[in-house]
Amino acid sequence: MGVHRITSEAAKYYATKEKILGTGINLFGVASERVGEIDKKDLESLGDLAAALLPHTPGNSGKLMVVVARLFWALAGVAEKEFKILPLEEIETLVEDLKQRISPE
Repeated sequence: MGVHRITSEAAKYYATKEKILGTGINLFGVASERVGEIDKKDLESLGDLAAALLPHTPGNSGKLMVVVARLFWALAGVAEKEFKILPLEEIETLVEDLKQRISPE
């Protein structure tokens, strides 16, 4: 097989989206294992991240983002928030910031 190159803007957007989704979902897994150690501010931010990922997540995974957001917000002790549509760049910043705070390895 040849080398797969991402050349079109649509392909670049898709690759970026998939990278951010993968990192975000991995972060939810790490957080779920350490939920007792994570402070309420970060739990709230994890809920915010799940809400932000919703419009970019296809199929059943997207349906689960609502559940994940509500669970993290409940653990943080905050009321359910409005789900907003954020640009991928902003979501990527949120993911990287949370990754540093929750999974610094």
